[in-house]
Amino acid sequence: MILADNREEFASVAAGNAILAGIAASDAICCKGIKKCFRGDNHRQAAILPETASSNGPRHKKILLRLLDLKDAAHYGFDEFSKGDAKKAFKLARELVDSATEFLQ
Repeated sequence: MILADNREEFASVAAGNAILAGIAASDAICCKGIKKCFRGDNHRQAAILPETASSNGPRHKKILLRLLDLKDAAHYGFDEFSKGDAKKAFKLARELVDSATEFLQ
């Protein structure tokens, strides 16, 4: 819903929500696939886990890293976050969420 809003100032909110959904989906894949998930402050270190959690692990790792590249700008950035970047974050997160949904069934 936030992504559908045409106001540019909402782009970072939409991206932030998508990024958190992607992180949660990655955690779910790891919990099922390798029975653990990352606990720590540096999310980039977490990207190691999805690589071995499923047959699509290398792809999941790549997506998670791309989402994390957008995370700081979306959550803490002082510059405007573009609607295009928000759409990119949503698309990446959607792929992880869909993969997690399929993997967990």
